[in-house]
Amino acid sequence: MNAADSVSPVLPDPFLRWFVDRGWSPRAHQLELVRRAEAGESTLLIAPTGAGKTLAGFLPSLVDLGRRGKRKPGAAFTGIHTLYISPLKALAVDIERNLMKPVGEMGLPVTVENRTGDTPQAKRQRQKLNPPDILLTTPEQLALLLANGEADRFFKDLRFVIFDELHSLVTSKRGHLLSLGLARLRRHAPGMQTIGLSATVADPPELQRWLVGQTPDTETMAGLVTVDGGAKPIISILTTEERIPWSGHSARYAMPELYETLKHFATTLIFVNTRSQAEMLFQELWTINDDNMPIALHHGSLDVGQRRKVEAAMADNRLRAVVATSTLDLGIDWGDVDLVVHVGAPKGASRLAQRIGRANHRMDEPSRAILVPANRFEVMECQAALDANYLGAQDTPPMGEGALDVLAQHVLGMACADPFSADELYAEVISAAPYADLARDTFDRIVEFVATGGYALKTYERYAKIRLNKDGLWRVSSPQVAQQYRLNLGTIVEMPMLNVRLVRRNHLGSIGRGGMTLGKVEEYFLEQLSQGDTFLFGGKVLRFEGIRENECLVSNAFSQDPKIPAYAGGKFPLSTYLAEQVRAMLDDPGRWRELPDQVRDWLEIQREKSVLPKRGELLIETFPRSKRFFLVAYPFEGRLAHQTLGMLLTRRLERMGGKPLGFVATDYSLAIWGLEDMGSMIARGRLSLQDLFDEDMLGDDLEAWLDESWMLKRTFRTCAVIAGLIEKRHPGKEKSGRQVTVSADLIYDVLRSHEPDHILLQATRQDAARGLLDIARLADMLKRIRGHITHKRLDHISPLAVPVMLEIGKEPVVGEAHEDVLAEAADDLIAEAMA
Repeated sequence: MNAADSVSPVLPDPFLRWFVDRGWSPRAHQLELVRRAEAGESTLLIAPTGAGKTLAGFLPSLVDLGRRGKRKPGAAFTGIHTLYISPLKALAVDIERNLMKPVGEMGLPVTVENRTGDTPQAKRQRQKLNPPDILLTTPEQLALLLANGEADRFFKDLRFVIFDELHSLVTSKRGHLLSLGLARLRRHAPGMQTIGLSATVADPPELQRWLVGQTPDTETMAGLVTVDGGAKPIISILTTEERIPWSGHSARYAMPELYETLKHFATTLIFVNTRSQAEMLFQELWTINDDNMPIALHHGSLDVGQRRKVEAAMADNRLRAVVATSTLDLGIDWGDVDLVVHVGAPKGASRLAQRIGRANHRMDEPSRAILVPANRFEVMECQAALDANYLGAQDTPPMGEGALDVLAQHVLGMACADPFSADELYAEVISAAPYADLARDTFDRIVEFVATGGYALKTYERYAKIRLNKDGLWRVSSPQVAQQYRLNLGTIVEMPMLNVRLVRRNHLGSIGRGGMTLGKVEEYFLEQLSQGDTFLFGGKVLRFEGIRENECLVSNAFSQDPKIPAYAGGKFPLSTYLAEQVRAMLDDPGRWRELPDQVRDWLEIQREKSVLPKRGELLIETFPRSKRFFLVAYPFEGRLAHQTLGMLLTRRLERMGGKPLGFVATDYSLAIWGLEDMGSMIARGRLSLQDLFDEDMLGDDLEAWLDESWMLKRTFRTCAVIAGLIEKRHPGKEKSGRQVTVSADLIYDVLRSHEPDHILLQATRQDAARGLLDIARLADMLKRIRGHITHKRLDHISPLAVPVMLEIGKEPVVGEAHEDVLAEAADDLIAEAMA
């Protein structure tokens, strides 16, 4: 319902005076949440940035706590009153700072504290003995609290649970673990209410179901309050006289113009999609920073102390620009940010809206944003995202079915808290929305896995983590199991990381000990370096000195051509919505007037020399080049789906006689090359495109490839760590990435040979299909193009094929022959296409 459509209560006097003293009036949706809370209703609030969402979420708690009054000394133990769950540690810290201001100004008898992975252990222990009224925390810390034997005492007085940026919490494994934690909270505090806050929601009923307990055969939903209005943001795409690159993701061409733009705004937040982009962009801006503007860098691999310094400087408006990844794109109100710049395409309309919302936290004044496309296809994607923002289109991903490895972790956590009955725990689990359809047989298999590791592993004592006692309750096998659980809890399994420590060389050239820690970097990247190689990290050019124990030692370097860390995290898939909009733009020349001249000319020449992809069709181009024969497809379904498609197509082409050598994929297209003229084969009927792209490739071909692929092993490692089969951390020590890999690969091979239907192998396949392979999206694409494939046989490369061709040699190329093909000189390639 719209917030203005109902009669709302009058706030208590201290609250009314606080609003009046600031010249404000409580907004309708803020009062509406108080009214619904008084009526005992859980609620989802969807409101634009600057609408006072956070205050609205906390008002019911503050009103109730104000009514309660100050705790009396010596009174019986009182658990927490309100739990606030944030997707980011930085957001929890920011909310504490912002919430304490009205609490102090109103003189409310309310204590507020945060609890994150950065909170000192002594403070965490004290919180258990003397809880604050309002605890601001993260999903992982909630799971730790629930796995404690004192959880019932700690949560018995819980009245409200507030979920900030709910859309970003529910779609991942973190959200699945959080939903199970919410189900357990309902058991500890049956009368508690939930409040979900979000600005970008594609499917509100999905979140409404998530917020409340589900019962078999009955769908229950939280209430809904939506806030209309809010000034539309002012978004533009950077205009440039420079040549827009045909491929790549660096956007270096735009740095001088971006730097000039920064001079005209007090504080600018510059978002990128990956950590390596953040490092590179910060370095580029710092190099041309002749005005000595204070510019900072913020991403998840940096040391927490460095991140906090940047956050404090932002809050105090001491920075002119901050280059950041997704660590700062959720809900944080960092000072007076008056411009957001997004370098690279946003990959999703909702993500763009979220990031734009970091500028100008005032509902009635427009946020300002500039998009900086890194290549020509991204120009169209940026235009599509801009159009979507003005239309209010949302494309947040669906919630998805609850992950089984997460469920295994939760089952063990509940045993660590208290002995449990399988019947009661199953009823609790299926009350969580992602697990509402979980079959009892699957649940029992998960319990059996936690108890034995599965049939093939049950003879090994270390996998027996819970035991069934004579009273019919499952208990944790030993206190050591509970300790290990707490050390390894969580669903975020990062690539193995090493601390990066800055050291100095003495006059003899020897490396000293000590030195400051700059952050962490992926182990696999460091394994590719030789001593003396340089790379960018923390905004510095560093010289790799070697690895000592679990640390990467580096010294300051002054190279102008450093290697850039190829971080695995931070890459976003192109959303289905934006992919469809780019296809529509290509098919409608009338929309090209929105594009820069050089991009429009590029498309015009493509139309002259070949054809342009039509919205409902798949365009295939074939052409010879450098003694190789190429097939380029334009599905526009995102890199993940294209990589899977490339793997499967090369297998089929091998059987059909196409002699493929390899392939490369981008978000927009896919190029395969081989020794046979595939265009001639198609023209002479020796190769059927309909057969090549038949939907049955997702059957036996997919299964055969997965059985041979390294991908399932990698996915299994992640599932095994989350499910607790492999423990990365032990008291006083931690397994290296290599040790985890060896352990996981050995177990994977044992299970495939002796227990192929193991529940964790099932979880692995589900994970791969949803994440690394994007099977559902690929299946939709194959169905859509059935009977709608257009083949254009060319004598040489087309303009539209240049971007994907330029990627050859820039990344590992995977194909049947595993042949590396070096990239041709870019200028020659472009000249041939545009001649």
